[in-house]
Amino acid sequence: MRSEALPGTVISPLPDRYIFIACPWTAKGGGMFKVADYLLQAQAKVAVPKNAAQLRALDTRGGGGAVYSLWVLATALMQLVRGRLSGRLAGVHVNMAERLSLFRKSAVIVAARLMGIPVVLHLHAAQLHHFYPRLPKPLQALTRWVFSLPESCVVLGKTAERFVVEELRVPQSRVEIVINGVPAPTVPRRKPVNDAVRRLLFVGNLSERKGVSDLLHTLTRPGFEDLEFELVFAGGGDVQGYQAKARELGVEKLVRFAGWSEQAEVAQLMAQADILVLPSYDEGLPLVILEALANGVAVVCSPVGEIPSVLRHGVTACFVHAGDVNGLAATLQQVLRQPELMRTLERNGQELYAQSFSLPRFFSSIARIHKRCFGVSGQGAVAAAVNKDDTS
Repeated sequence: MRSEALPGTVISPLPDRYIFIACPWTAKGGGMFKVADYLLQAQAKVAVPKNAAQLRALDTRGGGGAVYSLWVLATALMQLVRGRLSGRLAGVHVNMAERLSLFRKSAVIVAARLMGIPVVLHLHAAQLHHFYPRLPKPLQALTRWVFSLPESCVVLGKTAERFVVEELRVPQSRVEIVINGVPAPTVPRRKPVNDAVRRLLFVGNLSERKGVSDLLHTLTRPGFEDLEFELVFAGGGDVQGYQAKARELGVEKLVRFAGWSEQAEVAQLMAQADILVLPSYDEGLPLVILEALANGVAVVCSPVGEIPSVLRHGVTACFVHAGDVNGLAATLQQVLRQPELMRTLERNGQELYAQSFSLPRFFSSIARIHKRCFGVSGQGAVAAAVNKDDTS
């Protein structure tokens, strides 16, 4: 993975110290991987001050099966040892989700702290608050202990903050809310054409939790007959199963399954889209929504997780409760039939992106935490400062 310099930066030699960004460095890492990768993409080789550090990827999962993932994790722990012995490793920024991610990252956190390496824990999990109560009591206690070790616990919003403070008993003073950021669009937006076929887009792992079946059932509701549109599903998961579901429901001509899509492919799809639709039952703060805002794409989604704390119904998005197929159909038809509503969502979304979700702004927030916890900040913080005028 190559990190490219942001516009307006000056290339210089790499700094001597570094910070590991720990997560699965494969597509299996999902949104957590994308957040970590965006941090490295934001890192620019600029005139680096003495207290800056290079961000480096630390793969904790790999792309293979369970046995192979153990080997990758063991390799990651050895990299911590080498970094500690060299004196160059300033700290580890651990990105954590739920299920097996909780246990793998716990091993990284414990190993780092045993070696005296400071840790920042970045919690991305949308479902940890459901997963944690189902754990046996000893594992719950172990989880609380692991969360007590990092210097700082970064969360996406108030919902996650309440969970880690009230359930995991992390002191409020060590919990920080940092909203994710995404890069500015790289593909020019298509020009609107009044009589063009409208393009709806779903991006994510195809699953019931993401509301994919609900979305397919939505297309069978009355009111779509005179509308010209195509719904594209971009993502992995049970693609064949949902293709069969579309045929069973008789909506196969209205949908297209693009399969797993890399960042450049999603950028192309987003530039062509009119509406991003994400009827999920559970989320944190999906990056795809932030990417839609950046691209001026109207958003129709469920008000779950941290979404209602950053978006406003009818202003920056249209909310439909998860599982409300009739409501989703009515809302999609409303946005498709009312160009002014679509333009309002597009315009307000882009303004919100510029204010709150730009990548330089996100990187600067993380860099401040690194500076306080590790004594150094990532060199990309300089790039963010150079480019702040573009996103203010």
